[in-house]
Amino acid sequence: MKFVSTRVVTENVGRMADFYELVTGVAASRPAPVFAELVTATATFAIGDVSMVPAFAPGAAEAAANRSAIFEFLVDDVDAEFHRLSAAGAEIVTQPALMPWGNRVFFLRDPDGNLVGLFKPETPEAVERFADRPYAPIA
Repeated sequence: MKFVSTRVVTENVGRMADFYELVTGVAASRPAPVFAELVTATATFAIGDVSMVPAFAPGAAEAAANRSAIFEFLVDDVDAEFHRLSAAGAEIVTQPALMPWGNRVFFLRDPDGNLVGLFKPETPEAVERFADRPYAPIA
């Protein structure tokens, strides 16, 4: 099994796709008004319209109701991304900080209020933990 995609449900696919294009620098594919996806080298971030939820299971997902998941993106420079996204008007939740497990991270919110973390391993232990992963950060 390979974990390859995360999908967020929203009432505004275009707004969410625009936001994640800004965050990632990846152009979203928008094959239908109710669906967009950003395909990266390591995973796909999909965005689906709430109107499609009944196709999966009625009531199975709710737009803008997440308070338990964090969408995380590995970046080369946490501080540069913090300044870039702050200047772009993103809703910043925290300043960059070092976490107990060795990653430097800051958090922001997407247009639906979902928490988004941009991080980079900083301590030698964190860098080593990521070294063998197919998406290992650039040293």
